[in-house]
Amino acid sequence: MPKTTAPRRAHRRLALPVIVAGGLSSLLLAFSLTPTFSALTAAITNNANTAGTGTLVMEETGPNGSGTTATCSSGATGTANCTDINKYGGSNPSTSGYLNMKPGDAQTTTVTIKNTGTLNASTFTVKGGACADATQGSVSGSASTLCDLYTIDIKQGATTIYSGTATAFASAAAANIGAVTAGSSVTLTVTATLSSSATIANQGHTITQPITWTFNA
Repeated sequence: MPKTTAPRRAHRRLALPVIVAGGLSSLLLAFSLTPTFSALTAAITNNANTAGTGTLVMEETGPNGSGTTATCSSGATGTANCTDINKYGGSNPSTSGYLNMKPGDAQTTTVTIKNTGTLNASTFTVKGGACADATQGSVSGSASTLCDLYTIDIKQGATTIYSGTATAFASAAAANIGAVTAGSSVTLTVTATLSSSATIANQGHTITQPITWTFNA
């Protein structure tokens, strides 16, 4: 019996620390899994955070082919094809008007370009498109097309924005007019002059050329 009692006591002495250590581990694990709560909290929620886009809208006002005022707007889409305002003489539909010019005649049209959007236009440019003519006969001098015989002048007051033939206008880079703030407008004059060197071979014919005005924010 004495031989078996000593090992049992030793076993109990070894088992007790293990049991204590296991209990402490379980207790620590229980604490780690138990949610903690703060006695005081504070929070702010911003529920009115908004952002939005501005608008860049161009409105052109000028005379149509009948001499009355017409208005075109780029609107919500940002682009528009305006066929009402003839900038090569539609302001004078009389017998000496833009379809009845003789060599040396000039027709001037005044247009107003307004920024009706909410954004400022940092740049405002004008660009001539391809010039087409309905010439059936020969043209004078070194000109190869009736477009060579028309000079186009675009001015803002006394400042020249572009001056050159209709042919050159089509190949020239866009001319910068300047910034246009929201709500403000720019008044421009466009003059089409038929060269004095035009001959009888050019009578009864027309040129057609688009002009594109562009805002950039």
